[in-house]
Amino acid sequence: MYCKKIKARNFRNIEEAEVSFSEGVNVLVGENAQGKTNLLEAIFYLSVGKSFRAAHSSEIIRFGEEMSEISVDYRDTDRDKNIRMQIFKDKRRVVEINRLRVDKMSEIIGSFRAVLFCPEHLSLIKDGPSVRRNYLDIAISRLYPMYIKSLQRYNYILKQRNLLIKNAYNDRQSFDATVDLWSEQLAYEAAVISKYRAEFIKRVDASVGKIFFDMTGEREKTAISYLPSVRLDENEIKDTVSSAEKYKEALSSSHEREIAMGATLYGIHKDDIDIRLNGKQARIFASQGQQRSLALALKIAEGEICREEFGDHPVLLLDDVLSELDGSRREYLTGKLTDHQVIMTSCEELSYEGAKRIRVENGRYTEEN
Repeated sequence: MYCKKIKARNFRNIEEAEVSFSEGVNVLVGENAQGKTNLLEAIFYLSVGKSFRAAHSSEIIRFGEEMSEISVDYRDTDRDKNIRMQIFKDKRRVVEINRLRVDKMSEIIGSFRAVLFCPEHLSLIKDGPSVRRNYLDIAISRLYPMYIKSLQRYNYILKQRNLLIKNAYNDRQSFDATVDLWSEQLAYEAAVISKYRAEFIKRVDASVGKIFFDMTGEREKTAISYLPSVRLDENEIKDTVSSAEKYKEALSSSHEREIAMGATLYGIHKDDIDIRLNGKQARIFASQGQQRSLALALKIAEGEICREEFGDHPVLLLDDVLSELDGSRREYLTGKLTDHQVIMTSCEELSYEGAKRIRVENGRYTEEN
């Protein structure tokens, strides 16, 4: 898969731009705050339907404008395709795939596949569980459309169950009459999602282990494992019925605590990933350089699993990554780029053989070769 062309209008500081890419390595070169990362953001937005920098879509609209428009021409294993999106200040979004309008944003996920790594992804190692759950949800959603549907159902049920819990002090009768129905539905979706997550993390563990082993010259060893909020053994995770029973049991035994806390205490919204380096928790004991390398390995692994599923690599987006790596890790990464389309940003005047260079200045993009 490769991105042939991106068009953007009123997106961040980009008034209007049309940028074509080669199938190999493409380098966006320029000073800070000129629009390099903005272009990557537009490409990534068309892959997952959300920004990696903005909490709300309206934030990406150029100051003083009412709407933004972005589109990507790309090619996958089948044929040339297009995704076009309009984003409005009132939070409306209009999406077309191959010039046909789609009603749900989730329909674009898995169509144009791009994997992003940026310095902020250090949070995958350093920050709390919600960051790692978000990583899982985006990565797995691109592989399996059924995961998205199950996650949407889970979030709806969780919202309704939490409302029931919050109202329990004033209406205990309704709580007692209906909580088990919500718990049963929540437990089933949790079991489905847990199975997807456990299988994905098992593949990530194997891939990251190999990547990090090669990246560090066989000096360091990783271990990544799934931490569900309910204790499940490997057989229970594989068996949705058994897993659902364990979730239901945990939910049913915690009513009074949940009412006191005002929220559902068990479920996939409490999951985490345990990431270890040389047997120790990376979040606590790894250096910042090691944490950055681990985060990069997680994203490369995401791309490798994508390739295994679909037969081609996703587009690899690298935002100011090489400047953050030491010599050996930079050499390893550049060696891995030969069979990908890569679109990277840099403030340095990188000399990368065969790369297409695009100069970026104040939201304008000029080919240099």
